[in-house]
Amino acid sequence: MVTLTGKHIFLRALEPEDLDFLYRLENDETIWEVSETQAPYSRFVLRQYLKNSHKDIYEVKQLRLVISDYNDNLLGFIDLFDFNPKNKRAGVGIVVLEEGNRNRGVGTEALRLLINYSFANLGIHQLYANITEDNAASIQLFSNLGFERVGVKKDWNFAGGQFRNEILYQKINHE
Repeated sequence: MVTLTGKHIFLRALEPEDLDFLYRLENDETIWEVSETQAPYSRFVLRQYLKNSHKDIYEVKQLRLVISDYNDNLLGFIDLFDFNPKNKRAGVGIVVLEEGNRNRGVGTEALRLLINYSFANLGIHQLYANITEDNAASIQLFSNLGFERVGVKKDWNFAGGQFRNEILYQKINHE
């Protein structure tokens, strides 16, 4: 697990004990826009999800990891999704809890760890992120770690009574 261990945080697999944290985050309406969620999740559904979270990324095409500090505080989640082993690519999503964790480098360290893991352990050639154009913090995070803006999807998401553009960012492994 060396590639998932950083200086201040580490990334780990989901555990059954994460149910309350998962429930709180998945039902936080302030982040539903980025996860394209429109309804709350029940504890039952999330418990079933946790029971299957051990499945291999090659089977379920997704990997969700908990962002944790070394005091066992859960700080957020980081995901690989739409994993495509044939074309060696995956999407990346991240959410860091606001409570004193944002703007402290948690997201940067977590994303750096996931990039290194993806390239070194999964043989991924490219990672991509879909970010709404008004999400300055995410744009800065991904740009600072070498993701390049490669396109704009016009009027891609409908939220708050209006359509919003979504920007596609991409990081290619040139090694």
